[in-house]
Amino acid sequence: MPSFVDIPTNGIKVRAVVEGSGPLVVMVHGFPESWYSWRHQIGPIAEAGFTVCAIDVRGYGGSDKPAEVSDYSLEQITTDVAGVIEHLSADGTGVLIGHDWGAPIVWNTALTRPDRVSAVAGLSVPYTGVPQAMFLDLVKAAFTDRGRFFYQVYFQDVGVAEAELEADVRASLRKFYYAISGDAPDGTWPADKAHGETLLARLPDPDPFPAWLSKADENYFTAEFEGSGFFGPLNRYRNHPRDFAWLQAFKDRKIEQPSLFIGGDRDLVLKMIPGVNPVDFMAPHMTDLRGAHILPGVGHWTQQEAPEPVNRLLLDWLKGL
Repeated sequence: MPSFVDIPTNGIKVRAVVEGSGPLVVMVHGFPESWYSWRHQIGPIAEAGFTVCAIDVRGYGGSDKPAEVSDYSLEQITTDVAGVIEHLSADGTGVLIGHDWGAPIVWNTALTRPDRVSAVAGLSVPYTGVPQAMFLDLVKAAFTDRGRFFYQVYFQDVGVAEAELEADVRASLRKFYYAISGDAPDGTWPADKAHGETLLARLPDPDPFPAWLSKADENYFTAEFEGSGFFGPLNRYRNHPRDFAWLQAFKDRKIEQPSLFIGGDRDLVLKMIPGVNPVDFMAPHMTDLRGAHILPGVGHWTQQEAPEPVNRLLLDWLKGL
């Protein structure tokens, strides 16, 4: 296990693993993960001549856990990330790489803090520009109003999802990780899941778990969430109205830094828009998109499920900056 560094930023402390020397690369995880989701990337990128910093987002792991839902807005977390760059980088700039919620975090840090971000890559979640409508309004119309379950709607009531996930953290993580992985057969996430059901309802607990998550990995993630709980992580989903309002000030901007996207062809995030190349969504909002790669057989946990191809794509891109 590497050593940790506590980085002061934006009035809190962010725990991070920092390795290597050279230009700064900051990695931002998603839900429900931690710095550890980058365990296969830290060493190879550091060995390629970069300073690698993998953080615990506020609310997770060893980072501070503010008490209010509003403390987890995109404005606050992008400010955290910009402060991490400022603290670690000799010239005050760095490259950002994010996965899942980490992808919107790094996309929007690049958009709103171009003074700090020299290049940006997102995994799983493409960048689709400053939103023209609030996300929850869209999903409520598409799902809730039709009696269909949508996980982000379920997450809105404080305490409800926390109670379900914290009742048995290990089983919760196993079920959720597996259901949206590339190993899960079609239909593992029930297509007929109804509004009113819970997140974990009807999700299997596989035995054995696919090899990309070892027992040691499972133990680490379980211990982290048994320590931190899920309140902070879930609050990211409870800030859609604040995030929408904040981003409207940037609606005339595009991401101008060199950028990259990596996803999997079995990722349910991309299956929400079937038959559409993510480049079609991204290109109008970015001026230097240098690649959009879809990995066969890979589900949502991009860099954990497919570390070798992800590392190869990231290193090629980083060396070309």
